[in-house]
Amino acid sequence: MSAGSVYRTYVKNNMFTKMLLLFVVIAVTTIVTLSYLMFNLMSESVIRNELGNQREAVERVERYVHQKYINVQSYTNDLYRSASLGQDTSYFLINDFDEYMAKRIDRMTQSPIGNSESVLHYFRQALDDDPGIRNLMLYSAEKQYMYVYTQGGMSKLYQANQSRSYIPDAMALESPSVSVPNEWVRNLVKDQETPVYSIRMPINDMRTYKNLGQLLVYYQAEDLDRLLESYAPGIKGYVMMLSADGKVMYDSSGRYNGERYPYADRLVNSEATVQLEEESYTVTLSNNQGGFTVVGVAPVAEMAEGYQGIRDTIVLVASIGILIAISLPALLIVNYSKRTNNIIRFMRKVETGDFVARIQDTKEDQLGQIAHSFNEMLDELVQYIDKVYKAEINEKNAELSALQARINPHFLYNTLEVIRMRALSRGARDVGDMIYSLSVLFKNMVQKKENYTLKDELEACRLYLELFRIRYKDKFIYKLHVDEELKEMPMIKMSLQPLIENYIVHGILPEREDNRIEILAECHEDQVEVTVRDNGKGMSPQELESLQLRLSTVEAPGESFGLRSVSERLRLTYGPQSRMEIDSTEDEGTTVKLMFPVTAKE
Repeated sequence: MSAGSVYRTYVKNNMFTKMLLLFVVIAVTTIVTLSYLMFNLMSESVIRNELGNQREAVERVERYVHQKYINVQSYTNDLYRSASLGQDTSYFLINDFDEYMAKRIDRMTQSPIGNSESVLHYFRQALDDDPGIRNLMLYSAEKQYMYVYTQGGMSKLYQANQSRSYIPDAMALESPSVSVPNEWVRNLVKDQETPVYSIRMPINDMRTYKNLGQLLVYYQAEDLDRLLESYAPGIKGYVMMLSADGKVMYDSSGRYNGERYPYADRLVNSEATVQLEEESYTVTLSNNQGGFTVVGVAPVAEMAEGYQGIRDTIVLVASIGILIAISLPALLIVNYSKRTNNIIRFMRKVETGDFVARIQDTKEDQLGQIAHSFNEMLDELVQYIDKVYKAEINEKNAELSALQARINPHFLYNTLEVIRMRALSRGARDVGDMIYSLSVLFKNMVQKKENYTLKDELEACRLYLELFRIRYKDKFIYKLHVDEELKEMPMIKMSLQPLIENYIVHGILPEREDNRIEILAECHEDQVEVTVRDNGKGMSPQELESLQLRLSTVEAPGESFGLRSVSERLRLTYGPQSRMEIDSTEDEGTTVKLMFPVTAKE
């Protein structure tokens, strides 16, 4: 029999063979396609789960370190909240240690009751309460010594002046609150081997705001190892904590501790991979308040190990399905044809968006497995969609709750009043006056007033200047002169305050005894002229020219933003008839004039 006759007999003219071949093609194609889709879905699910574990580990580390940062911040806040403890701390930091101890003994001798509250006792108690602290250090900027508490050890006093180390220079530099410990400090306390990370807080004099020293707390990094072992055992890759300059404060793999991470500029927080030591997934979480970043790195090779068994299983199941589909179709061709059409029909329903449809096939052969796997895939897809939908709802609810939780300004007014009365009861009248001025100024700024007048603006300026008059005592005076007929004239809000703020920030000379600023409001025919004149630092001709150039150009908010804002609002409100003039002489003072037309009260 020729080949042509065989083809015509067993293929072309044989419906069973055609159906068999068609079934084989469909079955193989379906099994391979579903297997491929299933492998992609399941491998992506494994990656998502692993990245979720990594993200949870990163979040736990970030929350843990942030809590330590809050604890250290609370230590310094306690110094400010307690008057006696704050005074004791200030005396400790600005005097020799022997003088401090002598005064401490005198105080206890004169009045042994109620004198137990001291800075040394307070921080010893803080060390005992937190076993995660390795060292707690108080540094005096005035005397350049460092008092060091060590967990499980004695407290010691170390001299750290410039003739012995660079510690004073290091302490004077501004650095992130959470960072890698300074090598000079570690050498001073003779503890260079223990992995630690540093949290640093400045200590200022509450009366003068002068920096008195620093509070340094070294936390043991091994606590982070225990944290990861207890909450995220067996995570892929490793977790690091980086300072703002890219140095590694903690590395669960132990490779980069204390060094700058060489791939810091490549770290991204997405599901895309990046090339580090090897191709890896990364999860990053930054803490802006503490100035540190926690990074989770999961190499792709390690992630692949998690779904290698799934891949082998899917390949095995697909191979068996194809073998059975080819071996036994002749006996079940009709039934298979119906069931295949049924599967295709349900697949088309899903393609049109019907995710409720499920294949009702109780048999356990290949098509039954396909139907079951297809249903499972749909179940996972529906769960995933539901999960994402609920996450979006929760996010909206969280945003709504945050919006509803805004602080009532009356709470702030009442709180400031309580603080003011507390200051007055303690005899701090100047503090009470400053708090009163601040409270009224804040209330004046946030309240909405339909008719805002020149009188209101001058009152806001007076409250602001009163704060600094109290601050500088006899070294600073201010004067306000205004024509009576101008007091009720409409005025742009916050039009004079930026001018006096410029003087306070840039022009006042604290060493002088006769600092002075005057505000004069006059009416010349149909023009109002408001003059703000001071005797501050002034500006050189070059600086004045540069300032006038910046005011005449449209720039993004930045340098001279306050003056530019006043100038622009004058122009937009009163048109070309208004202007702002600035005249300044170096070491003699600055004069700013605002000129605009008289407007009706309404």
